[in-house]
Amino acid sequence: VQLQASGGGLVQAGGSLRLSCAASGSTFRVNVMGWYRQAPGNQRELVATITSGGYTKYADSVKGRFTISRDNAKNMVSLTMNSLKPEDTAVYYCYAKDRYILRDYWGQGTLVTVSS
Repeated sequence: VQLQASGGGLVQAGGSLRLSCAASGSTFRVNVMGWYRQAPGNQRELVATITSGGYTKYADSVKGRFTISRDNAKNMVSLTMNSLKPEDTAVYYCYAKDRYILRDYWGQGTLVTVSS
């Protein structure tokens, strides 16, 4: 499974961005998809995930501001980020979990920078 993320960039605090991620290859293996992020000096952390059935999970820090969505037919997952804060600045990684074996897939990362 290959993941290709897009949509990062520079935005002012309070602004919005939308990240997208397209899965290709053996996409039938994918159950959970989502986003993680890693800020400089920090560990990678979960942002949001969504199952193929639409069940979502969010980090407390983004609840009410970020929305994850998924198009199973197109094998795509998106993250709409509103009311962005400087502390949201990080490299965002698309993520997918294999439904058959204990294996995670990662995209190449896309940088989101929120200026104050």
